[in-house]
Amino acid sequence: MRAPTPREIGAALGEVRAWRDALVRGSRDGAAYALIEREVGGRVIGRLAVPDRAVVADYAQWWRLLGVGAEVARVEELVEVARSGPHAQPVVAEWAVARPLAALALADEWPQLLAAVGWLAREAGSGRYLREVAAPGVDTKLIERHTGVLATWLEALVPEKGDGRYAGSRGFARRFGFADVEPLLRLRVCPTLGGLPAGVSEVALPVAQAAALAVAPVEVLVVENLVTFLSVPVPVGGVVVWGHGFDAGRLRRVPWLFGGGYAAGPGPGLAPGPGAAPGPAVPRVRYWGDLDTHGFAILHLLRTQVPHVESVLMDEATLLAHRDRWVSEGRPTRADLSALTAAERALYEDLVEGIHGASIRLEQERIAWPWVLAALAQR
Repeated sequence: MRAPTPREIGAALGEVRAWRDALVRGSRDGAAYALIEREVGGRVIGRLAVPDRAVVADYAQWWRLLGVGAEVARVEELVEVARSGPHAQPVVAEWAVARPLAALALADEWPQLLAAVGWLAREAGSGRYLREVAAPGVDTKLIERHTGVLATWLEALVPEKGDGRYAGSRGFARRFGFADVEPLLRLRVCPTLGGLPAGVSEVALPVAQAAALAVAPVEVLVVENLVTFLSVPVPVGGVVVWGHGFDAGRLRRVPWLFGGGYAAGPGPGLAPGPGAAPGPAVPRVRYWGDLDTHGFAILHLLRTQVPHVESVLMDEATLLAHRDRWVSEGRPTRADLSALTAAERALYEDLVEGIHGASIRLEQERIAWPWVLAALAQR
């Protein structure tokens, strides 16, 4: 530190003494730092010791100087528990050393998190539901609150179980081989197809069960909006599917979209009935989504799964006929959608480039109903 010169001391001796005394007190008798002084002086002020350097020689001094002694002690306690406690996880201990502030944020639930990651590591790949967790003080709510850090620890503990396709909290269970709640596929089925009990025309089933339906539709219509799904007429001999955004990608697991269903037989239900015959040719599959960039992104995704899908009501004529019903699309995508047809891609690029206006969006529920019926009736 820069000490004052003898001349400066002579002009402000009281201030210099107060400055030195404050530094001496701040050292706390060497607990925070060692104060090194040197003598200066002259004929006017005589010889006077003034601070020259403050030396921090060990971590204990540094923590005291920074005022974080309690936090450091707490981190050391967390590390020790992770290294040798009843639910020791050396990997977690090393993580805490590298990320002490993150560890401090978890301090109140540290023992439970160690117990949780131990159980998760042992059961990874078992196909069990997380609700079956049997670790002291651990429930599914704790796991759900901390999927991010638990996933980080599990990637180090059981890297062979991790599946990067399901990175992130929503896919935590599948990522490490646990059973997950499977979203339901909602369908409206033409009565002529059979496949459902008498009097039942609409069902919501796990994809695997929907795939096993004893139906062989000639046409499938996939729509995005729920009320639209409920409103559109079911094609004769066909099925209407609620696509539910990017969940439409699940349809690749439904064989009757590819002509792998069954003609109606005397045993309708979730499996081909006795006498059911193999289904006919590949059905016509049409997708109707919002007329915006994300609508085309979903169409692209669906076509990568179901290559013969066609778009309907996602054309320039429909867009321009409903100018008064346009809204703004929040955060449009600019992704390269290679699975679009030439006409679809041209309209998508017009939307991306703002040819007709910035961030245009025509939601499917805003399209005039007579226009919808006319478009869907076209063969």
